[in-house]
Amino acid sequence: MPIKNRFSELQPEIAAWRQDLHAHPELLFDTHRTAGLVAERLAAFGCDEVVTGIGRTGVVGVIKGRSDTSGHVVGLRADMDALPIPEETGVDYASTVPGKMHACGHDGHTAMLLGAAKYLCETRNFDGTAVVIFQPAEEGGGGGREMCEDGLMNRFGIQEVYGMHNWPGIETGKFAIRPGAFFAATDIFEIEIEGKGGHAAFPHQTIDPTVIASHIVLAGQSIASRNADPVEQVVMSITSFETSSHAYNVIPQTVKLKGTARTMSTAMRDLVEERLTKIVEGTAENFGATGRISYIRNYPVTVNHPAQTEFAAEVATKVAGDCADAELVMGGEDFAFMLEERPGAYILMGNGASARLHHPEYNFDDDAIPAGCSWWAEIVEQRMPAA
Repeated sequence: MPIKNRFSELQPEIAAWRQDLHAHPELLFDTHRTAGLVAERLAAFGCDEVVTGIGRTGVVGVIKGRSDTSGHVVGLRADMDALPIPEETGVDYASTVPGKMHACGHDGHTAMLLGAAKYLCETRNFDGTAVVIFQPAEEGGGGGREMCEDGLMNRFGIQEVYGMHNWPGIETGKFAIRPGAFFAATDIFEIEIEGKGGHAAFPHQTIDPTVIASHIVLAGQSIASRNADPVEQVVMSITSFETSSHAYNVIPQTVKLKGTARTMSTAMRDLVEERLTKIVEGTAENFGATGRISYIRNYPVTVNHPAQTEFAAEVATKVAGDCADAELVMGGEDFAFMLEERPGAYILMGNGASARLHHPEYNFDDDAIPAGCSWWAEIVEQRMPAA
């Protein structure tokens, strides 16, 4: 079925919700205003149950169909948080909060899922239960993990779960998806090299941690080029290099490095952590220094389940006319935590020729709203057809 007429009618209202959220961005778990508006609207729509405080500031709405002979429960998830980026869009509803903006389109995701919830409450043309999930802290905070740890799936009896993200570069309102590994595991690490500081004129009296750290930066790249299977995806990046001294004539005592490792499988994740640890400790020891690493496994690989991916693509094709094969994405996505607990799928929806995600000129395309809302609604109605 193509885009539902009801969402074309609701588009101005949903766009107004989205633009209000855009003007009032909130970061990580500090999504109190957003969560309050979401809970208020879900209650006004007539959700059978509205629960707040799941995963700190997450909101869940329960919508029962006209019947429940199937006993099936489908979860639909949208993220709510913004980013610490100063906005440069120039739109009249631009961020009113200095240094914060919706640069990833979570305002659009939230508004579209609210639109779908409004429609589902109006029609209830399905046999089972729809659970709409509004998650905080996708942008590095692990809000999906915290909602799952709060018992999201078991508490609401969710049997499968679906997520969506807008994607610049794909035609507005079109879709793309892939089965299996989709978004990368995104781990972070901190490295500290402690040597022996001293005067730059007498380097022989020191153990220079800047030289040692530089060797580690270069050697770290050999993990992808010489340790990992060439057909695997591995990205290892040192993103911060900080010394304990900022003087021109002082060799520092310590150097701290920070970075991220991105992989598409557990095996590669294990390999990167093992090899980087050996490089840090071994290189430092060879120079007579001490090397320490703190390696934190952050978001896991986002893995789409085959049957749910096929279904999600079928629904997208009905809504938009087709569904393209998506490429692998080395960015992270904490919907991965939900997909580890329940079968489901994550899909991309086109945002046209806008600036890329996380860019100060990015803006969600409100013309995508009818397609996005229709996909959410069709996931429910097609997965749990009315008895």
